[in-house]
Amino acid sequence: MTDLRSRLKISVDKLNAINDILLNPDMDVINDFLEVVAKYGTPEEINAKANQSRKLDNLLAIVKKTNPEHLADLEYLGEQRDQDAFISVKDYRKKILGDKADDMVFADDFAVTLEISACQYFPWVRMITEQAIEHQMLMPGRFIRVRQMKEQEEDGDLAAFAAAMQILGSSYVETLDTKGTDGSNIHLGGPATITGYFGGVGQPNKHALQWLDEYLYYYTTYGIRQVLNINPGTVLLGYMLHRLGVDNEFKISVYMGNDNPYAALWTLLGAKLFTRDDGTSPLIGFNWSNSVNNQTMELTAQFRKEWDFEDIVRFEHHITETYKSIVIQPYNRRDELVEIAGHVANISAKHEGGDPEIDQTRDHPSDILDYFRDKKEVIDTGDWDALTGNFQDKFISLNKTAQVLTENGLSFLAAPNLHG
Repeated sequence: MTDLRSRLKISVDKLNAINDILLNPDMDVINDFLEVVAKYGTPEEINAKANQSRKLDNLLAIVKKTNPEHLADLEYLGEQRDQDAFISVKDYRKKILGDKADDMVFADDFAVTLEISACQYFPWVRMITEQAIEHQMLMPGRFIRVRQMKEQEEDGDLAAFAAAMQILGSSYVETLDTKGTDGSNIHLGGPATITGYFGGVGQPNKHALQWLDEYLYYYTTYGIRQVLNINPGTVLLGYMLHRLGVDNEFKISVYMGNDNPYAALWTLLGAKLFTRDDGTSPLIGFNWSNSVNNQTMELTAQFRKEWDFEDIVRFEHHITETYKSIVIQPYNRRDELVEIAGHVANISAKHEGGDPEIDQTRDHPSDILDYFRDKKEVIDTGDWDALTGNFQDKFISLNKTAQVLTENGLSFLAAPNLHG
């Protein structure tokens, strides 16, 4: 076995061959990449633009221009934060466990991030904020969004949501419009051509560079740092962009289908190859396929830690899924989360649907296809209230997870600026 293992060693000349491609001035794939980046300036200039755009005052100025009605909600969020209106983690544990909480030692080193998806519309943030205050619930530590970027840029949601996340202290991810459902593959459409997607979600030909261009626009204009990544080509572009010095970040989508530790090894191998000299990587979220089990994450955690990625790359695991259009129901992985959360660090518990026994009773159960609908169409069809109710169910499910973690002596990360 020892002799066999030694055959896997990668020689320096193989690494040199990679550098020969990256540094070759006649290599079009690298030249095209650098040309897109150069449109926005040097890496230092790009980061400076993003940092300026991300300032709360600048975001509020955009909100005032695009949708001033959102300003009142942002002011409300800030006021409630400053007044300590939200339950603290200590008091929450006391609420769940009573006096027993005083004697328990919680696994804070393995805190599970409470994640909700998808928070499509900014008004939903205030809605769950009011519920959290009234019922002593927890606000998510991480939000995922899959709404059309141009649509939410035009109606003011984009800047308002970015501002809200600064108030909450929560991390968040946007999904760029350059994705597989944008018509990038001219041969694929709806369900009638669904098997065509089995070979890839759909960012062919020039669309990878268009994804890069779109990212740099929103990064420099709104300071949006974290976006969804669904394609091996755009993952590589994200690695290379960060290597240049741009402070971009991305999470890999469940749609990439990483469902075994060898897929994870390949993805993290690429991340390690392109780390900066300080060890950082733009890969900050690794969304597993719904089919993985705890052993998959435990095995991957070994080399994630060995490569010093444990604090950088979060394992994002679906605890619930939308009731329709993505998995066989009932789907609820909460018990498995409890089993792994005490010994595998940096996991987020993603709530994409309500608990299935609740979701199935709704006239309009949560549906992954709702993510790709125009806002106007949602309103015109009378589905706005139904989708709002679906999001409330996800919020309740997220809080159920926090409760179960607490009952088992496990820790969680809720909105840091609200709950301490």
